[in-house]
Amino acid sequence: MKNSSLRTTIRMVLLLLWGGANGLVYAQSPDVFRLEYMIMPKNKADAQLSRYKLVANMPLKVREADNVIVGAEYNYLAYKLGGNEYFDSEGLENLHVVDLNLAYVYKHNDNWRFIGVLTPRLSSTLTNPLENGDVSINVTVGAFKERQDIDKPMRLVLGLAYNSTVSLRIPLPFVYYEKRFHPNWSYVVGAPKTGFKYHIDDNHLIQTEFILDGYFVNLQNNIILPNTGFASSVSSSAALLTIGYQYNISKIMSFYGYIGHTVFQDGVLRDEDRNDVYTLNDEPSLYFRTGFRIGI
Repeated sequence: MKNSSLRTTIRMVLLLLWGGANGLVYAQSPDVFRLEYMIMPKNKADAQLSRYKLVANMPLKVREADNVIVGAEYNYLAYKLGGNEYFDSEGLENLHVVDLNLAYVYKHNDNWRFIGVLTPRLSSTLTNPLENGDVSINVTVGAFKERQDIDKPMRLVLGLAYNSTVSLRIPLPFVYYEKRFHPNWSYVVGAPKTGFKYHIDDNHLIQTEFILDGYFVNLQNNIILPNTGFASSVSSSAALLTIGYQYNISKIMSFYGYIGHTVFQDGVLRDEDRNDVYTLNDEPSLYFRTGFRIGI
């Protein structure tokens, strides 16, 4: 397989993962390697959330034109509640989420490829040996089209994602469409991301985003809550507006930084039936993200 075809194959799988909305971070990263730090500083709820992310993916050729891609993503999250006086929140400061991704790519023709992704997930505080609530399975299927040899290059991803940790346990559709409509401008439309990119030159990029982000983690040691029983998991969801700058060291390596603000967010503790039993944070927050990536 030619290098350009291989790059296209890897990119489409990672975009499918990125758009699959499979639970922790609704936007998974379309990269071969990524190291990232994110923080939402203390707000009026006296709550702070930080996250370290590490991503690695590797393609393997199968048959004449198909590929298998194996990869992993690790997220370490820390939820700090400065003003909490109702329960011991120490267990929320060490949250771990590990995804193992196994994808198969079938080349239908020069324009379309079909993809299936299986993602076992470990999401836990890891204070005890593994238990049933720590492991879940996510499945994503979709189709990918990319045209980079035209005046206005485009990418399109369509798919369905099933996530066993969300309350609505049915396959959910998603779409990602990106088009460079001007030599210096491109746009992205879809869920979980919509935005514009301004390409200053080959080395400098400014980007605006509206994104969805979130996570779900099992609490191995239940939190005792006043008057409401026990909490066995923690989850958070947020919609954010951001603007950022990316410096391209080369065609595939870059540093980046983003600043933004939440449109809404909802951090909650849940009981065994996934009912919300305590609100940790529903106040607006600032948002900062920076990192290094190797793309395709």
